[in-house]
Amino acid sequence: MQTVTYGHGTENDFLLLFDEQNKFELSPDRIATLCSRTGSIGRPGADGFIRITRNATGKNWFMDYRNADGSLAEMCGNGIRVMARYLVDRGHQGAGIFAIDTRDGLKYLAVPESGEISVNMGKVLDLSDIDGNATILQSGNEWKSFNINVGNPHAVAIISDLNQVGDLTAAPVVLPDDIYPDGVNVEFAEITGSNEVKMRVFERGSGETRSCGTGICAVALAANIYSKKSLPAKWIINPPGGRLTVELDPHSNATLTGAAVISQDFEVEI
Repeated sequence: MQTVTYGHGTENDFLLLFDEQNKFELSPDRIATLCSRTGSIGRPGADGFIRITRNATGKNWFMDYRNADGSLAEMCGNGIRVMARYLVDRGHQGAGIFAIDTRDGLKYLAVPESGEISVNMGKVLDLSDIDGNATILQSGNEWKSFNINVGNPHAVAIISDLNQVGDLTAAPVVLPDDIYPDGVNVEFAEITGSNEVKMRVFERGSGETRSCGTGICAVALAANIYSKKSLPAKWIINPPGGRLTVELDPHSNATLTGAAVISQDFEVEI
């Protein structure tokens, strides 16, 4: 039996396995079972799985992140903050500024002993004019989207009313599908103030989640472009799970700030 830990960032929840010595290799099926919302380990699943290990150099921590279906993901903005909170709370890393390696490269975080955590997410890119932008079909509605890359792909639709989205139990249709050959995260965003947005998100490999860190950064840039605002800019983003802030610098680099909570340990068979 091994200990896995449950944590969340604005209710975007994760199971974390501390594996500094890189001993464990979990199959996609096993991860999907652990993350299943059937309560297979005594609680109602998770949006993703984080194996905490070291990178190839051994110098930095590495976030081996998997979606709830076991598929690989390049980056997770809420997950990396929850991982950082785990490392500090459990005494594996001192508070302050430190780096965590990901499949999208090194990310630097500011982690206090308690309170909100900030992560420099790197450059957020609008690829709409380069790779095209998709049309999203959902609940009888049709919206053009922004093609935003945050190390992983996002299709962001700015809409007038989030109630138009309806039920998100199945992935929205994204056309043409060849824009995103590896799938895409889909965000619906309603601008509610001068620099404030509320949103919903359907994450590839996980379904609708209460929050999504990379998606929140994607929404911030899309809202900034849609509103014809210049950079730098600061946006307050409100997914169903809580409130986060995104600061976009003049070069479109994003810093994401919000809460991260470590909740409970479980013993499971890996």
